[in-house]
Amino acid sequence: MVLVSGAVFADYWSAEPEGVVPTYVGRDTCAVCHQKETQAYRGSDHDKAMDLATDETVLGDFNDVTFEHDGLVNRLFRDGRRFMVHTEGEDGRMQDFEVKYVFGVYPLQQYMVEFDRTQDMASCDIARLQVLRISWDSRDKKWFYLRPPDVADKLAADDPLHWTGIAQRWQTMCADCHSTNLKRNFDPETVSYHTTFSEIDVSCEACHGPASLHVELANKKSLFWDRRYGYGLVKLKGDDPEPQLQTCAPCHSRRGVMHEGFTGGPEYCDYYRLETLGESTYHGDGQIKDEVYVYGSFIQSKMYHKDIRCTDCHDPHSLKLKYPGNETCTNCHQHSAGKYDVPSHHHHAPGTEGAKCVNCHMPHTTYMDVDPRRDHSLRIPRPDLSVRLGTPNACSHCHVRDRLPQISDDHRQDFQSKEYSQWLLAAEQSGDQAIGTGGQTLSELILQTDQWCDDACEKWYDIDRKQPLHFAEALVPLRQGDAEAAKEAIAMLAINDERAPVIAKATLLEELARQGVRAAPMVAANLVDQPDQHPMVLSAAASVLAMANASTAKSNLLRLLTNESRLVRTSAARAMLSSAAFRQLSPAERNQLGTVLKEVREEFMVASDRAGAHMGWAGICEQLGRYDEAIDAYQTAIRVEPKAVGARTNFASLLEQLAANVPEEERPRLLARVRQLRKAELPLLARDAKLAPEIAGIQYRYGLLLYLDGQLDLALVQLEKAAGLEPDNEEFRTAVALLKEKIDGQQ
Repeated sequence: MVLVSGAVFADYWSAEPEGVVPTYVGRDTCAVCHQKETQAYRGSDHDKAMDLATDETVLGDFNDVTFEHDGLVNRLFRDGRRFMVHTEGEDGRMQDFEVKYVFGVYPLQQYMVEFDRTQDMASCDIARLQVLRISWDSRDKKWFYLRPPDVADKLAADDPLHWTGIAQRWQTMCADCHSTNLKRNFDPETVSYHTTFSEIDVSCEACHGPASLHVELANKKSLFWDRRYGYGLVKLKGDDPEPQLQTCAPCHSRRGVMHEGFTGGPEYCDYYRLETLGESTYHGDGQIKDEVYVYGSFIQSKMYHKDIRCTDCHDPHSLKLKYPGNETCTNCHQHSAGKYDVPSHHHHAPGTEGAKCVNCHMPHTTYMDVDPRRDHSLRIPRPDLSVRLGTPNACSHCHVRDRLPQISDDHRQDFQSKEYSQWLLAAEQSGDQAIGTGGQTLSELILQTDQWCDDACEKWYDIDRKQPLHFAEALVPLRQGDAEAAKEAIAMLAINDERAPVIAKATLLEELARQGVRAAPMVAANLVDQPDQHPMVLSAAASVLAMANASTAKSNLLRLLTNESRLVRTSAARAMLSSAAFRQLSPAERNQLGTVLKEVREEFMVASDRAGAHMGWAGICEQLGRYDEAIDAYQTAIRVEPKAVGARTNFASLLEQLAANVPEEERPRLLARVRQLRKAELPLLARDAKLAPEIAGIQYRYGLLLYLDGQLDLALVQLEKAAGLEPDNEEFRTAVALLKEKIDGQQ
């Protein structure tokens, strides 16, 4: 017995050595043991995320059909086994292109063309891929043109939003989340891609991590899994939901990438920078506005704070809901019999749209023209907040159409088929335009609906109506410049429960800083003193501390430079550079900062195929006095993305600054280069000013560049346009006044 016990213990105690790095083995290896899961996975959206264009995978009609948009007659046809499209290329000419890959399956499928492939490239390498805007509606089985949001006119061939532009590049915008073990492999020197993946779509190891160690352990003749590595995979099950949630989050969140190589588990904030509740992406109460991919919504929810995870509702392999209809919700929300799935709760006839849980608690917004996606913040409808703050609510989502009879005949047809989100956008854009039969604006008609819904809720629920404190009650007035709202925001930051989700607290901190609230740095410093605060909150606090006095900034940011989260460390490093404390750092403290700045550079270089990445690093190098490195970075930015604005202007400013300190004989050469860079930037900035006539900052930058080029009258027109768009902007008003003085003085 002792010998047997000893042998069992020895079997248990033996373990793989520390530092084992597992590798990818592919789904076929997984399927040998996991046949049930593999069967469920086959045909799922993950399985169909991307594929080679073949007779089996292409859904679109390529039987020599034509499709027109913006005056272009495009042709979709076959050339033997190849799928072809005749359309406008990057030079503006109509050409034939081979569709090499398909992207997605339902409710739309997109198609990709490979550019810049050279004969010496390995067969497994992928060159630059561009995603066609001509797309297939898999639901209604027809071609449609996927326009960029808010762009009604034809795109110029050199527009970044054109299908051949960088905004439609697979490697830049899509690849990470549609393939397994993707390596972008972009070379900024040659401006070329040698992209690879271990599997073309979202396969087993995209979620479970590389499985070579798991396979090795499974094939061992042992009674136990490894005491050091467990199953040799990412641990997605257990009492803590975070490993699973943070494994799904990278592809289901709107985020920036800080570091490559994430393989699953509870380390999201070491690899990704989740976007906060920006005004262009979320409504003021955190409901979805632009395409934000679920995670940022879900972490606002009560469900998240009750430890619900993705697989409580979704099958992890087929991705389908586990139960039909309302059963997905009532499977957990049973309570007393019939408490929720009955008219006494939802006040709608059974079987109607209003009786569906998701329509009240997860209203949808349609993206990509045909893809309705549900808000995962799983909230109680709050028409009372809509009335007070102008935020959306699920009741008005359906009932706003009740206002159609009140819209004048000239406009009614425009709104017959529009969904709620489109009404809201139209109201935002139309301003004071009267479209109602009684002279009402669209905003006023929507408000009437909100009030009607609020009255109905008051009648239905009376004293049982739930109206808990919501962060929108602080955030929306704060953005509107309400002086009292800062106090409400600061009070909200002291709450550590579901009423103040971390994404909302981070947003409130950013907004306090943006509004220039004097108390913001002290509030941020208090949060730094709370070690249990989430990395998102500490990251936002670090940014706010850049506003603090040198002593406060230095002591707090130095502490954050050693935080265990990469998100916090890198945010602190950036804040330190722009703070009053930077010049007070000792050599040892500068070395500490320099160590973290290497991580900051890694974050920039994840997007090394974008000019903005190199411009961002160049700006940091300028702050550090590393001018040669800054020059190299600006030149790389221009090489990588020659049609992007910004790099030439910033580069010219740096050279102009350096010219003052070079020998006099070298100065003319540098200043000639400055003029050359600004001349080259002018048409690019003119293009952007034309494309974005309502963005004051772009009009202002164009005006300044015209001024530096000596075109004073045109510069004044642009600066006045910027000041007209933002009349409260003192910088814009001052620029206009000074330029007028200069022009008058020359006359």
